[in-house]
Parts: sequence; C-alpha cells; structure tokens
Amino acid sequence: STHNELEKNRRAHLRLCLERLKGLIPLGPDCNRHTTLGLLNKAKAHIKKLEDTERKSQYQLESLEREQRHLQRQLDLLAGGTGAPTY
Repeated sequence: STHNELEKNRRAHLRLCLERLKGLIPLGPDCNRHTTLGLLNKAKAHIKKLEDTERKSQYQLESLEREQRHLQRQLDLLAGGTGAPTY
C-alpha cells in the first residue's frame, strides 16, 4: 500500500508538471486535449525555436556592436580626435 501511495503521488506530480508545461508553450487554438508525448514534442519544438531566435538575436547584437564601434571611430576621426573613444 505504501508503494501504491508513492506511485499515486508521483503521477499527481507528473500531471501537475504537464499542466504547467501546457501553460508555457503555444499549443494553438485547435488543441484541447494532448497526449504526454505530443505535449513533450511541442515543447521540444518550441525550445528549439526559442534557441534559434536567441542565436539570431545574438548575431544581430554582435553585428550592431561592431557597426557602433566602426561609426564611433569614424566620428572620432571626423572630430579630429586621436581615435580614443569619446562616449
């Protein structure tokens, strides 16, 4: 009976975690009921999409930082500076 109680608690915890996961990932309007596997696959795809977006954003940020440094050097040269940043 102790084993049954532990198993019951484990399943309740798993259900709670899956419900939380459902609230974190976009499921679409036509999805009322999900299998555990389907939900996990959607979560996996969503995580991959977020990682890809983060990677692209990081690349864009680095590119903009390079451009900012370049423009700052040009501004310093035009101002007759020594090339030292004027922030």
